[in-house]
Amino acid sequence: MSDAGEVVGICRDLLRMDTSNTGDPETSKGERVAAEYVAEKLSAAGIEPVVHETLPGRTSLVARIPGADPGRGGLLVHGHLDVVPADASEWSVDPFAGEIRDGYLWGRGAVDMKDFDAMVLAVVGQWHREGYVPPRDIVLAFTADEEAGGRYGAKALVEERAELFEGVTEGIGEVGGYSFTVHDDLRLYLIETAQKGMDWLRLHAKGRPGHGSMVHDDNAVTALAAAVARVGAHKFPLTVTPTVRTFLEQTTELLGIELDLDDPEKAIAKLGPIANIIGATVRNTANPTRLDAGYKDNVIPGRASATIDCRTLPGQQELFYEQLRELVGPDIEIESRDPQGALETSFDGALVDAMASALKAEDPGARAVPYMLSAGTDAKHFNRLGIRCFGFAPLRLPADLNFSALFHGIDERVPVEGLEFGTRVLDRFLRGC
Repeated sequence: MSDAGEVVGICRDLLRMDTSNTGDPETSKGERVAAEYVAEKLSAAGIEPVVHETLPGRTSLVARIPGADPGRGGLLVHGHLDVVPADASEWSVDPFAGEIRDGYLWGRGAVDMKDFDAMVLAVVGQWHREGYVPPRDIVLAFTADEEAGGRYGAKALVEERAELFEGVTEGIGEVGGYSFTVHDDLRLYLIETAQKGMDWLRLHAKGRPGHGSMVHDDNAVTALAAAVARVGAHKFPLTVTPTVRTFLEQTTELLGIELDLDDPEKAIAKLGPIANIIGATVRNTANPTRLDAGYKDNVIPGRASATIDCRTLPGQQELFYEQLRELVGPDIEIESRDPQGALETSFDGALVDAMASALKAEDPGARAVPYMLSAGTDAKHFNRLGIRCFGFAPLRLPADLNFSALFHGIDERVPVEGLEFGTRVLDRFLRGC
């Protein structure tokens, strides 16, 4: 079995590398420094990666570990190397210092997702020392640009280097396999079997330019502001998908919570730290995130724009666009920039059994349950190759930790014991999958 203690040092090293992704190639730090570190770790483990760089510094790596049975479909294990930016003035610690405090390893990327990258490197390093050969081909992908949609990372790999994933049938990645404590002897481990679709839409309003001192009845800013306000205040209809239904039925039964599937939000509100994630999976959402208009204080601009972060349930994308069009009105232009569809798979099969077994071996109180991620991951791109994707980056978490708030939040941190636990589970899973 892997040396779980090694993972802390690897994760700490990765956290000290600022790979902030602003969404703009001109201002993003780039992933190359982390990619070079990962490449050295892989090379030391006897694995030579393929380097794919889409722009200077925007670097991804792919490597294959041959398995004992080449006739079996391969397993993709993917993690991204970029992180969202962090404002040090808002943090209790330096977000790029990799500080250990109060039993946690702190830093931007601690849970999203350099922790999992470190787990993978720790496991394959131990395999090399043992001379261990996994039961099937394992394809490792460490990607750039996930935090901005994957254009310079996973998307580019799928479109330009698909041969690197030949024979791969299943995959695991981030935001799944983490614990939710029911009581001392029972922890649910949420396995991601679905995720919402994503589109960062742009709304554009046009009007007549003019002087700011004049009476003006054709103002692009006014029209845009009204449309954005309607979108931001709107609640889309409730829809309970198969994955969410299964999760709610199992979880509420174990917690002794009454569930009304016609009004599931009452039960969801009682789910504590995971309520925010689960609450966003029973309806489509559209949140205004950016506004852009004007170039001078006393000039009424002829155009105003806004960004809307749209997340859609499986099978709901076309209906959502129809609803949004009606909501913003006929005079607002809607620009779809890079839509990525929702994913959903069933919670069954040998891979799911291997996840549940590995968790149970390290935590007798573990019970694996399926859930839907309200956000998106690189799985959206890898799924285009016919790969059945799951979120499984195992972590045992303290019962009082608000895990969902750490994603893109201040004081992001991962429990050291949870990181070591996750490494042991990942090792067991990959040996048994």
